[in-house]
Amino acid sequence: MKIRHKYMLRAIELGKNAFGSAAPNPMVGCCIVHNDIIIGEGFTSAYGGAHAEVNAINSVTDKALLPESVLYVTLEPCSHFGNTPPCSDLIIRHQIPKVVIGLKDPHTKVAGKGVEKLKAAGVSVEVGILEEACRAHHKRFLTYHEKKRPFIILKWAQSWDGFIAPTPDKRTASPKPFWITNTYSRQLVHQWRSREQAILVGTQTALADNPKLDVRHWKGKNPTRIVLDRSLKIPKEYNVLDGTVKTIVLTEVDTQSNSGGLIFEVMDFEKELAHQVCKVLYQHHIASVLIEGGAKTLETFIESNLWDEARIFKGQATLTSGIRAPKISGKIQSIASLLGDSLTLLKYD
Repeated sequence: MKIRHKYMLRAIELGKNAFGSAAPNPMVGCCIVHNDIIIGEGFTSAYGGAHAEVNAINSVTDKALLPESVLYVTLEPCSHFGNTPPCSDLIIRHQIPKVVIGLKDPHTKVAGKGVEKLKAAGVSVEVGILEEACRAHHKRFLTYHEKKRPFIILKWAQSWDGFIAPTPDKRTASPKPFWITNTYSRQLVHQWRSREQAILVGTQTALADNPKLDVRHWKGKNPTRIVLDRSLKIPKEYNVLDGTVKTIVLTEVDTQSNSGGLIFEVMDFEKELAHQVCKVLYQHHIASVLIEGGAKTLETFIESNLWDEARIFKGQATLTSGIRAPKISGKIQSIASLLGDSLTLLKYD
């Protein structure tokens, strides 16, 4: 393995620590190397906080070593003032002579300007080291800026015989989730929720399951809830409308006012629904969304070819009847067993 690949892989690993907290900023990782020894490491702080390069430089005990070191970073250092000063200026000020970058930043405020500023100051810059690995790591951020929409993950659980939900007679009188998978699989979903900016469900799922859409079985930040409710059928006392988490209700009723953590966005449900949802989420600076159902909502995105990954659980139970699971085709990334459940990960192909 080439030495620069070794340290870029370390930078990627560091960046993963920012899952669920840095967004909508990218989860950048950075390490600083002196004579083949890492002397500083950092990753992007929670949104509004310090960037990875700042944290890495601040972690170096002996700053006198910086003018003889190499800085590895997964994404181009910023060159503009945002919530924090430009990272490129900090690198220049500390006289770090070489910077190795995974890929250029597609954000219009950066887009090569960071590299230009570093080079103009005499810094040796190398771009494109493990670029594909860095693109995979930054897929949410890149999708948001390059495609002007959030990174879309479809998720559902289906019975062994292919049903996503049972017939009404198999449900309890009070709305609550009907579990097809085991507790381990459900905990994994809560981990996924903690990593994405938003979670989306349709009206029927909200009515039938009365879900909380939170991360109560995992440590992390609750995602913004997105609820499709064309005619505002969901009762105000239901969990998704309790105001404890920022919730965006997508509806065609334009008489509602925002209050108590609830935001209402009006859409035309007779036109390309998936594209409209993406537009609203982009306007709210949401870089990733986990779509958990129901079948109609999932099929809307599948039919519009608006998805990036699909995560499909298959439980051991058979239902014999109910709502059929969506049909989807994509490139299989992996198939795993989770204490009897199976999990198939697909990538849009």
